[in-house]
Amino acid sequence: MPGPRVQALIDKLEKGKQKTVQIFAGLPAEVWHKVVYDEPYPWTVRDLLAHFVSSEGWLLDLAQDVAVGGPGAPEGIDYDAVNAQDQKRLADQSAQQLLAALDAARQATLDWAQTLGEDDLDRVGRHPALGEISLETMITAIYGHQLLHMRDLQRVLS
Repeated sequence: MPGPRVQALIDKLEKGKQKTVQIFAGLPAEVWHKVVYDEPYPWTVRDLLAHFVSSEGWLLDLAQDVAVGGPGAPEGIDYDAVNAQDQKRLADQSAQQLLAALDAARQATLDWAQTLGEDDLDRVGRHPALGEISLETMITAIYGHQLLHMRDLQRVLS
């Protein structure tokens, strides 16, 4: 049984997963090509979903590295370049395939979080955007990252 801090993180991640999948699953076909962001290059609703898939796996890898004493993200990483590369890698995936991949990626994060001890959350490592932070903050940022983008998506769709 996870400790209270770990369980709180798991609960946030689960809540975010349910809400995100529910919103994307309910979108009509005509909105998938709507632009959410113009820079650094146009990102459509479908591209945002692909970003969620790639970033979930990438941020999980970083968090796992920090959990075992690693440094996390390399210094000076160009996450715009990483995002562009991942968009190309996922370009052939349909929205349905991406939704299934997102569900599986978040489940992998949840399964891993179940293995953490409370003391693990105090380890410090580098997040690509936030710099040196605790593992607890890094995991919270996985949830917050999606939440931030989902707010932007809601503005575009309304």
